[in-house]
Amino acid sequence: MLRFFVASLLMAGGLVACAPAQQGASQMVTVTPMLIKVSDSAARGGTVTIQGRYLGGPSAGKVRLGATEQGEGGYVFPPSAVQSWTDTQIVLTVPTDAPVGGSWLFVEVGAMRSTGLMFSVKQ
Repeated sequence: MLRFFVASLLMAGGLVACAPAQQGASQMVTVTPMLIKVSDSAARGGTVTIQGRYLGGPSAGKVRLGATEQGEGGYVFPPSAVQSWTDTQIVLTVPTDAPVGGSWLFVEVGAMRSTGLMFSVKQ
């Protein structure tokens, strides 16, 4: 009986050791976000919907507008602009201080930057 009990404990410890570790927000993101579609141009105060894959969430991600083709610079949407954010879709309100005109839009999750899509803020 004692051997069975010890063997059970060893086996349970082995199964726990084989379980995948929980990923925390502090771990490095290794999948590049990919944008598939962005809604038509919107005025300040309007809504923009971004569809894609691996978009993370609002705690680890940000949306950048007005950046260069490489994703540098530009305007970062404030967290208050986020209406909803899932791994496949982001819905934002265009803030009143967003730059007017056409430019590149990117999503950044951790240190990874998405592909860019053109988006325009109307006056």
